[in-house]
Amino acid sequence: MVGSSFYLKVQQFDQLCYFELSWGQGQQIGVTLAYAEALNLKYQEWQRIYLAFYNTELRGSVAEIGSFTAPPVDWHARLVEAEAQLLYEFHHWLRSAELYEIRATIAQAIKTDIFLICNSLDLARLPWEIWEIGTEFALDSTKFRIVRTPLNRRGIIANAKLNNTPRKARILAILGDESNLNFAAEKQAIRSLHSVADVTFVGLRSHETITELKTKIVKAIASDSGWDILFFAGHSNETNLTGGELGIAPNTALLLSEIEPALTTAKERGLQVAIFNSCKGLSIANKLIDLGISQVAVMREPIHNRVAEEFFLRFVEALAAYKDVHESLLTATQYIKLEKNFTYPSAYLIPSLFRHPEADLFCLQPFGIKQLYQKLKPTRLEAIALLFILTISFFLPLQRWILQRRILVQAIYRQLTNQITRVPDPPLLLVQIDENSIIKANISNPKPMNRQYLASLVDALVANNARVIGIDYLLDRPQEQADSILAESIKKAISAPQPTWFVLAATHNLKGEWLQALPEIASLDWSLQGDIKVWPWYMRLFPMDDWQSQPWHFSHLLTLSYELQQIPNSPQPQLDSQTDFLQQINAFLKDGNKSHQTILSSKRSHRQPITTLSYWLHQMWMHPIIDFSIPPQQVYRSIPAWELLENPVFSPNLQQQIVMIAPGGYDEAGISKDGEDNFYRDLPPALKYWRNRESSHNKNRVITGGETHAYMAHHLLTRRLVVPIPDSWVIAMAILVGKSLYLLLVKNQKSIWQLLVIPTVITGVYGLVSLQIYIYMSILLPWFLTSTTVWFYFILPHFQRNKNA
Repeated sequence: MVGSSFYLKVQQFDQLCYFELSWGQGQQIGVTLAYAEALNLKYQEWQRIYLAFYNTELRGSVAEIGSFTAPPVDWHARLVEAEAQLLYEFHHWLRSAELYEIRATIAQAIKTDIFLICNSLDLARLPWEIWEIGTEFALDSTKFRIVRTPLNRRGIIANAKLNNTPRKARILAILGDESNLNFAAEKQAIRSLHSVADVTFVGLRSHETITELKTKIVKAIASDSGWDILFFAGHSNETNLTGGELGIAPNTALLLSEIEPALTTAKERGLQVAIFNSCKGLSIANKLIDLGISQVAVMREPIHNRVAEEFFLRFVEALAAYKDVHESLLTATQYIKLEKNFTYPSAYLIPSLFRHPEADLFCLQPFGIKQLYQKLKPTRLEAIALLFILTISFFLPLQRWILQRRILVQAIYRQLTNQITRVPDPPLLLVQIDENSIIKANISNPKPMNRQYLASLVDALVANNARVIGIDYLLDRPQEQADSILAESIKKAISAPQPTWFVLAATHNLKGEWLQALPEIASLDWSLQGDIKVWPWYMRLFPMDDWQSQPWHFSHLLTLSYELQQIPNSPQPQLDSQTDFLQQINAFLKDGNKSHQTILSSKRSHRQPITTLSYWLHQMWMHPIIDFSIPPQQVYRSIPAWELLENPVFSPNLQQQIVMIAPGGYDEAGISKDGEDNFYRDLPPALKYWRNRESSHNKNRVITGGETHAYMAHHLLTRRLVVPIPDSWVIAMAILVGKSLYLLLVKNQKSIWQLLVIPTVITGVYGLVSLQIYIYMSILLPWFLTSTTVWFYFILPHFQRNKNA
C-alpha cells in the first residue's frame, strides 16, 4: 500500500470501544476493546495538574482551577510525571493484542495519513497524535500521521481552484478579547507573510459597540473577495449545541451558530483553512469541517498565551517555507516538544489538525518571482538528473566525442541543403611527402627527412611563384651537407625581387626548451618559426597580448605572412637584416598600421578571459573549434611531393596561395616517436564522411598534422572561427523550457501522446535553427545535452506524478 489513506473510527459504548479500520476498495477490520478506566483517571489527573501549572494567561475560562498563588509544590515536576503516566497508560492501551491486526495493516503502508474519527469528546481529548504505530515493527513512526475528522461531514468542501488567476493568498485575522493576553507577536508573524499573502485584521476598536463589532466580523467573513485562511486569536470555549464560542470583547462571546451563514458564504468563495489559536476547540473544529471548510487547526485544551505565541510563530514560519498546513502544524509541535519542553511541558500534546478526507492539504503558493522559482525549482529526482547532465557537460573527453558527432551532423546538413561554398582554388596547397614520395626518392630513412629532398621541393615551389612556404618538419639537428643545400634554396628564394616568406617548424622538448631550425639553415632575422603543436579538435589562439616574441603558432604565422604581403610597405624578409623579423612585423603594426585587417584584428582569434579561466576548470569554454564540417576540398588542395617534382608547372601559379610541405601519413612521421604526426587515429567523423562522399584519393584513416594546420590556416584566413557555447551555459534555459512545457501542457490536461508532440517539435526546430546559426554566425549551439535536459524536465514530473498517484 503506497501512500494510501486509512480511516480509523473509534466509538465508545459504555466500557467498550469499537475500533474500525477501513481503506482501499472497501477493506475493513473491526475489533472491540475494553476502555481502560485507568486511562480516564490518568487523563483527569494530568489535566488537573496541567491547568494548575498554566494557571494564568489561558486563552479560555477554566472555572475549576481556582487560584494558585505561590503553590507549595513543584507543579513542573508534577506535570512531567503526570504526562509520563498518561502516555504510558495510553500507549499500553493502544498496544493491546486486540489491536495488533490494525497496527500491522497500517504498518504495511510506506507513508500514510490516518483519519481519526471519535464519537465522544472524552476519546477526542486524548493525544492520538503521539500514537507510535511503527515502533512495534521497527519502522519510523513519522511516516504515519494522525489527522482528525468529525463523525458528521455534511458540507461540500471549499473549491481550492475557485480562482485560477495567480494572486497572493488572502488571510482574515480576527483578534478577539485581548484581556490578560497579548497578540503583538501573532500580528507580526502574520504580517511577515506579506510577500505571499494579503492580510486583513478585524477586532474591537475604541468607541465601537458590540453590535457594530459583530456586524463587522460577519461582513468581513462573508467578503465578496473571499479568503483562503481564517485566523482567530483570543479566548474560546466548547459548547454543546452552538459549535463553540469565540471571545471577541470583554465579557462578550460570538457563537459559531451566529456566524454560520457567513462561514458558509466564505467557504463558497474559497475559504479552505481555519486556524484557532485559542482554547478548547474540538467542537469548533467539528462544526467547521461539517460546514465544508476543509482544514481546521485547533487546541484541544486551554493554552497559555506564551505557548500560543511560540506555536503560532513556528507554524507561520513553516507556512512561509511553503509547507502544507499539516506539516506546518507538526513542525511547530515538534519545536514546542524538543526546544521548549522544559519551559512549556505537555504543551506539545495540545494542537490538532482536523481535515476533510477529500480535501487536498492547503499550502501557500509563492507569488511573482518566488512563484516562478518555486514552480521551476527541481525536485529531488530532477536534481539528480541535472547533476548527471552537468557532470557529463564537464567531462571533457565525452564533450569531445559529442562535439565530433555534432560536427558530423553539420557536415551532413551542409551536404543535404547544398550550403557548401565552392571555390575553384582553395587558399592552401598541401604538398605531402607520403610513402610513395619516399620510395620514389630512394630515401631509406625518412626520419629525419632528407634536407636535400626538402630543398628540391622548395625550388619547385619558388619556380611557381610561391610567396608563402611553410615547412612542417623540425630542422633542429644537423644533416651534414644537406643542410647547406636547403639553406641555399631558402636564401635564394628570399633574395628574389619578390621574396618568398618562410615559416619553419618549432616545438618544445621534454624539458620545456624550444627546438627550432638550425641557424645554419635559417635565421630568425629573415624567417619565421612557429609552434607546430596541435590541440585535438580545437584551434590554437593568440594570447590576449598580441606582441609576443617568437615562436607564435605555425598556422598563425602562415596566415599573417600571407596577409602582410597584401599590405603596401609591409616589412619583407632580407638576408642582411640584423633584427628579429617578427619584431619588425610587430613594430610595423604598432606604428599606425594596426588598422590593417590581419588576423590580429579578429577578436575570435584571441584567447578571451573566460576561455583562460575555463582552462583552470579543465574546460574549453568559448574556445573556437576546427570546423571539419567544411569539405577538405574547400580548405586545401593536396598533392603528393613526387607529383610536384615530376610535374613542376602549376596553372595558375601559387602566388595567391599558402603552401605547406608536410608529412603525408607515413609511419615514421613524428618528432619524439614514430607516427606522432598522424593525429586522430580515430578519424574525425565529419572528415571521414567527406572522404567517403567525394571518393577522394585520400583514404588515410588518420588526419596528419599538415592537414590540421591547413584547416586552422583556412579558418584564420576566412575569419571563420566557430565558437562553441558550453553545454552547461544553455542547460539553465533548457530546464526553463522543459519545466515550463510541463506546467503549461499539464494545466491543459492533454494526453501523454499529445504532450510528447510539443517537446519533439521544439527540440527538432531548435536543432535545425542551431545548424543554420552554425553556418551563418559561426556559433555552435549545443543540441544533444540541451534537448536531453528539456526531455528530462518534461518527462520526470509525469513519472513522479504517476508514481505518487
